[in-house]
Amino acid sequence: VQLVESGGGLVQAGGSLRLSCAASGFTLSTYDMAWHRQAPGKERELVATITSGGVTTIFVDSVKGRFTISRDNAKNTLYLQMNSLKPEDTAIYYCQGPTRGQGTQVTVSS
Repeated sequence: VQLVESGGGLVQAGGSLRLSCAASGFTLSTYDMAWHRQAPGKERELVATITSGGVTTIFVDSVKGRFTISRDNAKNTLYLQMNSLKPEDTAIYYCQGPTRGQGTQVTVSS
């Protein structure tokens, strides 16, 4: 059972990134999945979830309307589309299901 994130990087404010989380060893669509993030010096926070039934929820008010969680069942992959990025979105982003990925760094420059 493994989750591997990718897609992070350095982007200017206002830019976009799409994070991917590839699952192996289990069928991602049968689990509730989540994206968390942890900014430097801050607690980890839950950003978004998608249930096994496909219901999505964004938990961070500051990213509502900018971030979208989704999944591709054929690719067994979870996504986080992030638009209009802001410097305060800088963090390590983790996907979470039956296990947790290693994280991918997102850095937004002003």
